[in-house]
Amino acid sequence: MTSKMITRVEGQVIVLERVFNAPRELVFKVLTDGEHLKQWWGPRGWEVTVSNMDFRPGGQWHYCMKCMDQNQGDFYGMESWGKSVYQEIEEPEKIVYIDYFSDAEGNIAEGMPATTVTMTFEEVDGKTKLINRGVYESEEGLQSVLDMGMEEGITQTWDRLEEYLTSKQ
Repeated sequence: MTSKMITRVEGQVIVLERVFNAPRELVFKVLTDGEHLKQWWGPRGWEVTVSNMDFRPGGQWHYCMKCMDQNQGDFYGMESWGKSVYQEIEEPEKIVYIDYFSDAEGNIAEGMPATTVTMTFEEVDGKTKLINRGVYESEEGLQSVLDMGMEEGITQTWDRLEEYLTSKQ
C-alpha cells in the first residue's frame, strides 16, 4: 500500500510528509544523486533532460524538466528549469537548500518565489518518513506556487519516487 502525502500550510510555510517503504540510506541516496533523480523527478509525463549536480554545501543542482506527454495539451514540449543551492547536508538525516526557478544558464528567474527547504529523513520501522518543510518569503509567494499546481506535481513526483525505490530493493 502506498503512503499518501500529508500537506500542511501554515502562513508562508508548507510542510509535506510521506512514508516511503525503503531504508533511509536508499531514500537519501536517490534524492542526492543527479543520475538517480533523472529517473523519477517531476510529475508524470515529464522527464529530466538536464541534470548537473554538485552535492555539497555551497554546491547546486541545476536541472530541466520537459513535458514529453502529448496528452498534456499546452504543456507538451514545455521546459521548466530549476536550481537548488545546498546550504547544509547531514547524511542521511537532513538536507537544507534554497530552491529557485531558473533559466537554462542557471540565472535565477526574477519575480518567481524562492523557497528555503529543509528535508529530514526519519527511520521508522525500516521505512523512511520524509518531511519537506518549505519556507517562502511571503504567503503570496507560497500561494502562487500552489496556484501553479505544485501540490499535485509533488504528489506525482513522490509517487514516481516510491515506484523507483521499489525497483531498487
